[in-house]
Amino acid sequence: MNQRLRRHSNKKGMYMVRKSYGKMRGTHFKMQVRKKPTIGTYMQQFSVGDVVHVNLLSSSPFPHPRFQGLTGIIEEKRGESYVVKLSSGKKIKKISLRPEHLKLEVAGGNK
Repeated sequence: MNQRLRRHSNKKGMYMVRKSYGKMRGTHFKMQVRKKPTIGTYMQQFSVGDVVHVNLLSSSPFPHPRFQGLTGIIEEKRGESYVVKLSSGKKIKKISLRPEHLKLEVAGGNK
Protein backbone atom coordinates (compact mmCIF):
# COMPACT_ATOMS: atom_id res chain seq x y z
CA MET A 1 0.00 0.00 0.00
CA ASN A 2 1.26 3.46 -0.87
CA GLN A 3 2.58 5.50 2.10
CA ARG A 4 0.65 8.59 1.06
CA LEU A 5 -2.66 6.75 0.89
CA ARG A 6 -2.05 5.05 4.25
CA ARG A 7 -1.68 8.44 5.97
CA HIS A 8 -5.18 9.55 4.95
CA SER A 9 -6.98 6.37 6.00
CA ASN A 10 -8.84 5.86 9.27
CA LYS A 11 -8.34 2.89 11.64
CA LYS A 12 -10.53 0.46 9.69
CA GLY A 13 -8.67 0.97 6.42
CA MET A 14 -11.41 3.11 4.86
CA TYR A 15 -10.42 6.28 3.04
CA MET A 16 -12.09 9.59 3.81
CA VAL A 17 -13.33 11.88 1.08
CA ARG A 18 -11.34 15.08 0.78
CA LYS A 19 -13.13 18.32 1.70
CA SER A 20 -13.95 20.60 -1.23
CA TYR A 21 -12.60 24.13 -1.19
CA GLY A 22 -14.38 25.34 -4.35
CA LYS A 23 -16.18 28.62 -4.92
CA MET A 24 -19.52 27.16 -3.80
CA ARG A 25 -18.26 26.11 -0.35
CA GLY A 26 -20.56 27.39 2.40
CA THR A 27 -23.19 28.81 0.04
CA HIS A 28 -26.00 26.32 0.72
CA PHE A 29 -28.42 28.91 2.07
CA LYS A 30 -26.84 32.04 0.58
CA MET A 31 -27.60 31.05 -3.01
CA GLN A 32 -31.14 29.69 -2.50
CA VAL A 33 -33.68 31.15 -4.91
CA ARG A 34 -36.63 32.28 -2.81
CA LYS A 35 -38.88 33.39 -5.65
CA LYS A 36 -38.94 32.41 -9.30
CA PRO A 37 -37.43 35.06 -11.63
CA THR A 38 -39.77 36.50 -14.26
CA ILE A 39 -39.07 36.96 -17.96
CA GLY A 40 -38.62 40.70 -17.36
CA THR A 41 -35.66 39.95 -15.12
CA TYR A 42 -33.81 38.36 -18.04
CA MET A 43 -34.74 41.13 -20.50
CA GLN A 44 -33.72 44.17 -18.42
CA GLN A 45 -31.95 47.00 -20.26
CA PHE A 46 -29.30 49.20 -18.64
CA SER A 47 -27.30 52.13 -19.97
CA VAL A 48 -23.65 53.01 -19.42
CA GLY A 49 -23.20 54.87 -16.13
CA ASP A 50 -26.15 53.29 -14.34
CA VAL A 51 -25.58 52.33 -10.70
CA VAL A 52 -26.58 48.70 -10.13
CA HIS A 53 -26.63 46.17 -7.31
CA VAL A 54 -25.28 42.66 -7.85
CA ASN A 55 -27.96 40.13 -6.92
CA LEU A 56 -26.79 36.68 -8.05
CA LEU A 57 -29.30 34.07 -9.20
CA SER A 58 -28.16 30.48 -8.92
CA SER A 59 -30.38 29.40 -11.81
CA SER A 60 -27.92 30.72 -14.43
CA PRO A 61 -24.09 30.96 -14.66
CA PHE A 62 -22.71 33.49 -12.20
CA PRO A 63 -19.32 34.72 -10.92
CA HIS A 64 -17.81 34.08 -7.50
CA PRO A 65 -20.31 34.56 -4.62
CA ARG A 66 -18.02 37.17 -3.01
CA PHE A 67 -19.60 39.72 -5.37
CA GLN A 68 -23.11 39.12 -3.96
CA GLY A 69 -24.64 42.35 -2.64
CA LEU A 70 -21.99 44.76 -4.00
CA THR A 71 -22.88 47.97 -5.83
CA GLY A 72 -21.14 49.06 -9.01
CA ILE A 73 -21.32 51.19 -12.14
CA ILE A 74 -21.96 49.84 -15.64
CA GLU A 75 -18.93 50.50 -17.85
CA GLU A 76 -20.00 48.93 -21.16
CA LYS A 77 -22.22 46.35 -22.82
CA ARG A 78 -20.64 43.19 -24.31
CA GLY A 79 -23.13 41.09 -26.23
CA GLU A 80 -25.99 40.39 -23.82
CA SER A 81 -23.80 40.97 -20.74
CA TYR A 82 -22.71 44.13 -18.97
CA VAL A 83 -19.25 45.00 -17.64
CA VAL A 84 -19.67 46.32 -14.08
CA LYS A 85 -16.94 48.17 -12.18
CA LEU A 86 -16.92 47.14 -8.49
CA SER A 87 -14.68 47.95 -5.55
CA SER A 88 -13.71 44.85 -3.60
CA GLY A 89 -11.66 45.95 -0.60
CA LYS A 90 -8.96 48.33 -1.86
CA LYS A 91 -9.07 47.02 -5.43
CA ILE A 92 -11.33 48.03 -8.29
CA LYS A 93 -12.54 45.04 -10.33
CA LYS A 94 -14.46 44.70 -13.56
CA ILE A 95 -16.75 41.71 -13.91
CA SER A 96 -19.06 40.68 -16.72
CA LEU A 97 -22.62 39.95 -15.61
CA ARG A 98 -25.81 39.01 -17.38
CA PRO A 99 -28.86 41.27 -16.75
CA GLU A 100 -30.63 38.76 -14.47
CA HIS A 101 -27.87 39.27 -11.88
CA LEU A 102 -28.26 43.07 -11.82
CA LYS A 103 -30.76 45.35 -10.11
CA LEU A 104 -31.02 49.05 -10.91
CA GLU A 105 -30.50 51.35 -7.93
CA VAL A 106 -33.45 53.64 -7.22
CA ALA A 107 -32.67 57.24 -6.15
CA GLY A 108 -34.30 56.93 -2.71
CA GLY A 109 -32.83 53.50 -1.99
CA ASN A 110 -33.68 50.10 -3.42
CA LYS A 111 -37.08 48.48 -2.84
